[in-house]
Amino acid sequence: MKKLFLSVAMLLAVFVLQAQTATFKYFKYDGKDVRFDKKYDPASQYLNPILAGFYPDPSMCRVGDTYYLVNSSFSFFPGVPIFTSKDLVNWKQLGHVLDRESQLPLGNQNVSGGIFAPAITYNPKNKTFYMITTNVGRGNFFVKTQDPAKGWGEPVYLKEVGGIDPSFFFDKDGKGYIVNNDEPVGGHDYEGQRSIFIHEFDAKTDKVVGEQKEILRGGTHVEKNPIWIEGPHLFRVGKYYYLMCAEGGTGAWHSEVILRAKNPMGPWEEFNGNPILTQRTGLNPDRPDIVTSAGHADIVQTKKGDWWAVFLGCRPYEDDFYNTGRDTYLLPVTWKDGWPVILEKNTAIPTVNEKADIIPVDDQTMNTGNFSYTDRFDTPKLDIRWMFLRNPSDFYRIDNGLVITPKPVDISERKSPSAIFCRQQHTDFAAETQVDFSPATEKDLAGFTLLQNEDYNFTFGKTLLGGRKAVVLTRAEKGRVVVGSAFLTSDAPLRLKIEGRGRYYDFYYAEQGKDWQLLARGVDAVNLSTSRSSGFIGACIGLYATSGR
Repeated sequence: MKKLFLSVAMLLAVFVLQAQTATFKYFKYDGKDVRFDKKYDPASQYLNPILAGFYPDPSMCRVGDTYYLVNSSFSFFPGVPIFTSKDLVNWKQLGHVLDRESQLPLGNQNVSGGIFAPAITYNPKNKTFYMITTNVGRGNFFVKTQDPAKGWGEPVYLKEVGGIDPSFFFDKDGKGYIVNNDEPVGGHDYEGQRSIFIHEFDAKTDKVVGEQKEILRGGTHVEKNPIWIEGPHLFRVGKYYYLMCAEGGTGAWHSEVILRAKNPMGPWEEFNGNPILTQRTGLNPDRPDIVTSAGHADIVQTKKGDWWAVFLGCRPYEDDFYNTGRDTYLLPVTWKDGWPVILEKNTAIPTVNEKADIIPVDDQTMNTGNFSYTDRFDTPKLDIRWMFLRNPSDFYRIDNGLVITPKPVDISERKSPSAIFCRQQHTDFAAETQVDFSPATEKDLAGFTLLQNEDYNFTFGKTLLGGRKAVVLTRAEKGRVVVGSAFLTSDAPLRLKIEGRGRYYDFYYAEQGKDWQLLARGVDAVNLSTSRSSGFIGACIGLYATSGR
């Protein structure tokens, strides 16, 4: 009798466990931006941005005929996506630099915490790649490898390097330097004043040598009290060393500036034509395909000797609102009297751009333009597009779909939810899924989440409402409200669809065998914009499940 009781108990436990899982049969995404509906020749022209949606703070280097590019990832895991290209236009994601928790501890950090402004550099003297960055919760560190395709080493923390945005430079003789942003010596003179510091670095011991030196206080045009000098990159051309930095903050006043010296320690001469890149003044506010907030650049020389820059920019749908975050753009660099210029003043960033030596690709990279894809979760591993918020646990498996075991973690908590995320890469888009889920309490939900941060988001899924199965849409903007709900007639798998058009999103559901039903039309999604939420990421689309148990 006791054995029978145990067997029944075990069967009940298995049944409860199965009932708690949410199975997502597929995920479909369609990009529908008007700005990308243009005819162009992919053999001699390319589209900006080259990486659309939440790919900020680009840094790149070249080794032989291959370019490598990395972006900020903040509190998403794995961290620091790394791309390769042969032509600077068509990029393929190689993987992530930080793919282990030992490299990337993210516990309890907010969404826009984590990894800031990674910089990738190659040292030809020891044939080693370095990626240096800031983990807001732990400090500045670097990892290295001799082959990015084979993974990166454990982090080396640099307690001597404060502030944020460190970057390596290795001179022709192999001597190393680190430049970074930090609080000015003796404290700031006004709000937003920062300084750039330099440290010598010994590549043989992986250690900082000597004391840091403040080489730039405040930024350029210091008489105007410049703010937020950051993202420094040091490089050498001929007899000059160049210090290139972002300036003006990450919003609409963003820019890129340049200085030069005959010694890495200075003194530094400012280019009288600064900034060398910006979209902040002198432009028609009603121009088509508007791009704003251009800055945080890095530049590279090709094997043929010409120069190109990557930088971040934004695509607002109105005013300074954009849900796609900060993209990566590409433009040629023109040298004038010994100074590099990325974009002439009062010049708008074009969508279609000219470039020679583009290498056509057979497969669609899905990095820019209007593209569509469907993930049926029928491969052993998740596609490289998917990421987790903070360090994930084993809450999912792939078994005839994506099977998520809901955790008792809400999207508003500073924990790791049971969710996988991809980027919203278009201003106008559609996202669709099918979920099979049997909620047991009103705190159980499975479906979509749209995330900007803990306080600014949506949830849209199947749950209980008054003890009955229902589909419920909630909107959070420092407080959560129910935007729409509808009772369901069965417990069968439920299809969900989101259609975004700039600021306003429509939400649909369809029960098994039935047509799409509108749940809510024209819902204001400005809460997903970077400007409204004060965050650094772009909106992310999550397949999400949560449990009250």
